[in-house]
Amino acid sequence: MRRRIAIAAVAAPIAAVGLWAGAAGAITSQAGASPHYVSSCSTTVRPGYAECLSVHRAGVVQPRAAQAPGGYGPAGKIPDVVMWSDRDYGNRVGVWRLMEVLDRYDIRGTVALNANLCAAHPIIIEEGNKRKWEWMGHNESNTRRLNEAPPGEEQQIIKRTFETIGRATGAPVKGWLSAGLQETWDTVDLLAAQGGLYVCDWCNDDQPYVMNLDGGRRLVSVPYAQQTNDKPAYERMLCTPEEFRDMICRTFDVLYREGATSGRVMAIALHPYITGVPHRIGALDAALEYICRHAGVWRATGSEIAEHFLAQAKA
Repeated sequence: MRRRIAIAAVAAPIAAVGLWAGAAGAITSQAGASPHYVSSCSTTVRPGYAECLSVHRAGVVQPRAAQAPGGYGPAGKIPDVVMWSDRDYGNRVGVWRLMEVLDRYDIRGTVALNANLCAAHPIIIEEGNKRKWEWMGHNESNTRRLNEAPPGEEQQIIKRTFETIGRATGAPVKGWLSAGLQETWDTVDLLAAQGGLYVCDWCNDDQPYVMNLDGGRRLVSVPYAQQTNDKPAYERMLCTPEEFRDMICRTFDVLYREGATSGRVMAIALHPYITGVPHRIGALDAALEYICRHAGVWRATGSEIAEHFLAQAKA
């Protein structure tokens, strides 16, 4: 059957998640001993929150000097329990709901992974590996952006992220989504030098394309989503779950129609702490059910899309 559209579910277990909807094999739900709704460690602080809190060996959380206001609005103080716990819900509960829904439709997530998560929540890595999810680099922490790093530090951040995720997951990192999609003038060259295959920061096409870099290196730009993305949809556009479901379905309809002549990529970007809450998870379920009833839908991971594109380009 001819492939008309590649659906990618991009997800990040910590703070940012995107799901490259992808399934190259059967994905079965866990029966019986499922870890659903169980926290891997009740005293773990979210990676990227270290500038606000420090966790001591005894598990006691102590405030550090506040560097920025937190909470809802400018009056929030550090430690910012409200905002931290909101996001930690994604690691404790939301990500398991996403796994259940993706399992139902034989979709493997491509996870934009903050490297610090590997030590903080190893059970998420373990369960993702069981499902053959793909792990792409997403900085060490979601709150420390590449374009804010001191001179010379960006290369080390990328290197440590690749190495940490590779050790924890047992698979080399092939893809990258910068925290906040923030790059420097050097980012793509540093990613290629580190062995990266593709990058998702450039949301400017519905098809992959090659980025030709200095020294003969190259990266594939794989489409990511700023519209079919739960964070801007719910937090900036103020969509209801039904509106987000319809946005996904309408986007699919257009790309599926266009894919009859030349294949398209549709990314659905999901954050466990946003879509993984009870009143929103059903909207994702309904959208995926609609998409997966169509013929010619390829549920692919980020690297599968990039490698397929390069193979076609050579043909």
